[in-house]
Amino acid sequence: QVQLVESGGGLVQAGGSLRLSCAASGRTFSRNTMGWFRQAPGKEREFVAAITWSGGSTIYADSVKGRFTITRDTANNTMYLHMNSLKPDDSAVYYCAASLVATISPASYTYWGQGTQVTVSS
Repeated sequence: QVQLVESGGGLVQAGGSLRLSCAASGRTFSRNTMGWFRQAPGKEREFVAAITWSGGSTIYADSVKGRFTITRDTANNTMYLHMNSLKPDDSAVYYCAASLVATISPASYTYWGQGTQVTVSS
């Protein structure tokens, strides 16, 4: 089992920045990729960004490319999502997740955090 705990969400004005953190514990050696997803009210959960844990390769959704950066701190088993130039459309509950394979499909992620709310005011 892998336990994931997100933090760092909050209320920010459009154009502002936030940094989300995801602390992992448990059988962390079993994960291949970690990712961030988000879900707004009435919408499906969508992929935001992912990073391979060992190599640090990254991939982003087009909607956040150039504004968000995903990083990881392997020594502290923590993943981050640095969000800049935030827009009201970025408002959602953000979840971190861990997968045993390299993927961006939510269905392939085995472990999920509880989520953290991000609200961007206009």
